[in-house]
Amino acid sequence: MRLTILGGGGFRVPLVYRALLDDPAGSVSEVVLHDTDARRVGVIAEVLTRLAHGHRAPVPVRVAHGLDEALTGADFVFSAIRVGGTAGRIRDERIPLAEGVLGQETVGAGGVLYGLRTIPVAVDIAERVARLAPGAWVINFTNPAGMVTEAMSQVLGDRVIGICDSPVGLVRRAARAAGADPSAFASGRIGYDYVGLNHLGWLRSLTLDGTELLPRLLADDTALGSFEEGRLFGAEWLRTLGALPNEYLHYYYFRRETLDSVRDTPETRGEFLDQQQGGFFERAAAGGGPETAYALWERTRLEREETYMAHSREASGGWQRDSHDLEGGGYDRVALALMHAIVGDSGTRLILNVRNGTTVPQLAPDAIVETVCEVTARGARPLPCAPLREDQLGLMLQVKAVERAAVEAALFKDRGAALRALALHPLVDSPAVAARILQRAAKEA
Repeated sequence: MRLTILGGGGFRVPLVYRALLDDPAGSVSEVVLHDTDARRVGVIAEVLTRLAHGHRAPVPVRVAHGLDEALTGADFVFSAIRVGGTAGRIRDERIPLAEGVLGQETVGAGGVLYGLRTIPVAVDIAERVARLAPGAWVINFTNPAGMVTEAMSQVLGDRVIGICDSPVGLVRRAARAAGADPSAFASGRIGYDYVGLNHLGWLRSLTLDGTELLPRLLADDTALGSFEEGRLFGAEWLRTLGALPNEYLHYYYFRRETLDSVRDTPETRGEFLDQQQGGFFERAAAGGGPETAYALWERTRLEREETYMAHSREASGGWQRDSHDLEGGGYDRVALALMHAIVGDSGTRLILNVRNGTTVPQLAPDAIVETVCEVTARGARPLPCAPLREDQLGLMLQVKAVERAAVEAALFKDRGAALRALALHPLVDSPAVAARILQRAAKEA
């Protein structure tokens, strides 16, 4: 079975390959990498060579010379592209900040700008997959994952599935804080109700062998203070919500504090990653071979994980991430679990970004939602969920309107739809601000 990774020069690709090497099923016979940056994909290929060292039968890796070559014959396509690179991310963050609103890669005006730039490229990829590998499944890692998956689904239908590691990370951390044995998750004894959009969802039920754990967890200040989301949102607010929000909801619930934290630091997250990862690729490409490239990658990876969501942690009192959250995995394991569930027709339950159907009746059937799905050889089917509270539904409806307007703007080059996407976002406080952001983004593109 051939796995193609688009964005094969991406910094986190070694996490996927490492998971493949540790995969007892061994179902992938070849990994094909494609990237528009030859230097980056060359460096990553060296890191993979070092990871494969010592394995009895490592998965072969090939670098494709073009996109069509990479897609032809693929059984699965992992799409993890970054249109515009980190320089584009910096603009996405800085332009909104100059107007006094949050700039972030997937949330707010920054997320809309990133989507407008990325969607046309993602749709072109979807059209090529449909032509060159019509039987392939596309697993979308590319941010902003919700709107990119929604755009690709207009071409590929249910054969594109979006993934994110935030929801499963939340479930695991909450289960651990509630006292569940880690093995209970792997054995399927942990149940959960999670629903929302990508980077905007809530864990509303958590069970062990059918016994509900969430109310007791929400009542325990010490337990809540033992994991990331508990520290981010605080015990009082979590009890008020009666649910555990995805970490990215911190930008919505504590927008003033997060914005102040971002303004108080000399560099945005994009600027940090641009310097950090740019330095890694420059040093690794200078020579030294796979051993040197891997050592540099591992050191850089750990620093990246330690600084993840630093602004939100600073805004909530300042604290360090737990050691078990620094492993750097997550989305790679979700992707492999999804791939195995499709191949094995297993009925595995995973939190994924898929077409809504009737899961949230107030949303269109083709709208992409993030929720618990059952995965078989036919793909991912969203499971029924409890009705949303009014505050949850209201926020989902507004952000979904933003996402759909952004898709329309990107596909049809519709400035009115782009303005609507920016102005309607809950983190943009004025249509005039939205218009200035759009104008400046067009000027700096």
